[in-house]
Amino acid sequence: MNIIQQLEKEQFDKLSATKTIPEFGPGDTVIVNVKVVEGERTRVQAYEGVCIGRSGGGLNESFTVRKISYGEGVERVFPLLSPMIDSIKVVRRGKVRRAKLYYLRNLRGKSARIVEKQDKQDKQAATN
Repeated sequence: MNIIQQLEKEQFDKLSATKTIPEFGPGDTVIVNVKVVEGERTRVQAYEGVCIGRSGGGLNESFTVRKISYGEGVERVFPLLSPMIDSIKVVRRGKVRRAKLYYLRNLRGKSARIVEKQDKQDKQAATN
């Protein structure tokens, strides 16, 4: 391990110790609470949408969230360890077969929906 990797690992461990980042991936619907600074006041704004991809690794990892706002598609890229992110919450897990869901940009309405992933526990509860 060279010096740069060692420094990045130390920095990553320090930053991730203060935050709890849930495990999520493409297709998952997430709520990202973002700190917004307006003048001298800061407030927390919720941004809910579908994660359409994650990129990078370590300190430079980021993820893209897409939502439909007033009929218009809005995408926002968040650095995973950004101090502007207050918290991340996974609302539902999506069943997808791709790492990048850029094809959702061309879809509208029901065709843009993502099927919810069924866990093993849910299947067992349904059969009993």
